Amino acid sequence: MRKNYTLGGLLEQDVHPDPLIQFQRWFDEATGKETHGATVTESGIPSWLEPNAMTLSTATPEGLVSSRIVLLKGVEQSQFVFFTNYDSSKAGQIASNPNVSLCFYWPHLQRQVLIAGRPERISRERSEAYFHSRPHESQLGAHASTQSTVIESREFLESRMSQLASQYPAGSIVPLPVNWGGIAVTAARIEFWQGRTSRLHDRIFYERSRGSSSAEPWTISRLSP
Repeated sequence: MRKNYTLGGLLEQDVHPDPLIQFQRWFDEATGKETHGATVTESGIPSWLEPNAMTLSTATPEGLVSSRIVLLKGVEQSQFVFFTNYDSSKAGQIASNPNVSLCFYWPHLQRQVLIAGRPERISRERSEAYFHSRPHESQLGAHASTQSTVIESREFLESRMSQLASQYPAGSIVPLPVNWGGIAVTAARIEFWQGRTSRLHDRIFYERSRGSSSAEPWTISRLSP
């Protein structure tokens, strides 16, 4: 199973000095928006693809790594934001080892973006604003699930969901769970990967030293494929 990547290239003079702006450009293309605007175009993106899906990798203090797909919900204040149950396995690993990586893969553009950084919980006010923008059933689901714990059956989960639906019918306000909210990742390293022919892929790498201020410029390098 082998594919030759021919859709494009990536040169140093083509990327923005700020990787967050470069990410937004690529994200707009991945989601079918114009690079310099918000007009949705006929991009040919398959209906099953979620361009905001990203692989989140976390690790225990001993270095046992776990990976799963989560959804990016925004790039806010130069941070990559997603939401989760704070009692989940991933949140527990984040609390004990605050180093994570994110990976976006956009096969329709033959591109990847890899991000490494440090996560932190966002404010409850920001979490609450997003929580109440979700569909009613998703809000109930956040209460129904004790994420990552063993449950006796699917029926148990569905029964719990039915109880919550009776307690909070459609149109009522569902309170934000105390153990649910956003996590924001501040990037220290970001790599933009563009597939090329003969496996001579383009890899443009941005890095900041730990502890450097957000006002300091990023160091940009080309990596060998």
